[in-house]
Amino acid sequence: MNPAGIARAHRTKKRTRIQEENEERILDAALEAFSSYGFRGATIDQIADLAGMTKPNLLYYFRRKDDIYLSVLRRTLEAWLQPLEALGDTDDPKAEIRAYLDRKLEMSRDNPKASRLYALEIMQGAPVIASVLSARLKDLVDDKVAVMRRWIAEGRMAPVDPHHLIFMIWATTQHYADFDVQVRAILGEAADDNRHFETATASLEAVFLTGLFGSR
Repeated sequence: MNPAGIARAHRTKKRTRIQEENEERILDAALEAFSSYGFRGATIDQIADLAGMTKPNLLYYFRRKDDIYLSVLRRTLEAWLQPLEALGDTDDPKAEIRAYLDRKLEMSRDNPKASRLYALEIMQGAPVIASVLSARLKDLVDDKVAVMRRWIAEGRMAPVDPHHLIFMIWATTQHYADFDVQVRAILGEAADDNRHFETATASLEAVFLTGLFGSR
């Protein structure tokens, strides 16, 4: 796997708009393939076909399937870290927890395949991104845990364990992506056009916000 874990074209000093667009096409196609067939089941030929380009053209951007897989996972993780990074910006605990819940649900609604791919990687023992989990992700979570502990110490939030609160938010919001088929099978027509996300948002806000902040 290349040390930088990025496309070869991305490592050049100047990237054209076409190069950037092609890299995104490849990563979008790879997400489709990997989330459907897993790393072992997906092939370079499948990804090239989904991207609408030839295999040699694809290999100009990424030398190996491993490099594509790592890039897809890194892109997914970067997107998921953004809402967590923003948590605490306004120092209004209730508004911040609500915003984090809402953003996580929006991500499950808008990009469920990325969530499922990430879940597959974790269930397999995180062979590709284990170092990221124990370094950057852990550091970020620890930073937000410290923010929550301050809110608790100031009496502005219920005294719960912040680590497990974050885990619960992840579990409940990502459920709607990772178990989408099950959710839709149970809800039936209520899930048409993603209408159930409005109910999910209201329900999760009611449970979390009432539990953490009471009627305030």
